[in-house]
Amino acid sequence: MVEINLNDAEFFAFHGFYPEEQLLGSRFLVDISVGFRPTGNLLADEIGNTVNYEQLYNIACEEMKHTRKLIETVGQSIIDAIKSKFPFVDHVRVCIKKVSPPLKGKVGHSSVTITSFVD
Repeated sequence: MVEINLNDAEFFAFHGFYPEEQLLGSRFLVDISVGFRPTGNLLADEIGNTVNYEQLYNIACEEMKHTRKLIETVGQSIIDAIKSKFPFVDHVRVCIKKVSPPLKGKVGHSSVTITSFVD
C-alpha cells in the first residue's frame, strides 16, 4: 500500500453558510491523503505508476473555485474528482480547514475531514 499526501495547500475562496462569508471570502488549508496499491513497479520510476500530487493540487484548486455553503460539500467534490481521475485508489481522505472562522472568539481554524473507502 502506498499513501500520497498533500498538506496545507492554501486557497482563498468564498465558501460559507452566511452571505457575508461568500462575499468576503476566507483562507482555507486543504490536506489530501490517497491510498492505493501500485498498478506497476514503483522501481520503474514512472509517474503513471502512482498518484501525481500535482494533479491532486489541481483538482483541489478547481473545486475550491466553486462557492459552496458547506465545506463538507467541497470536500466530497474533491474526493469524487480524485476517484474519477484515479480509479485504482483504495481510500481518499480530505480535510478542509477554514482559517480564522468568523466566530465571537479567536479560533485558529475550523475543519471538516471526510474519508471515502472504495470497495
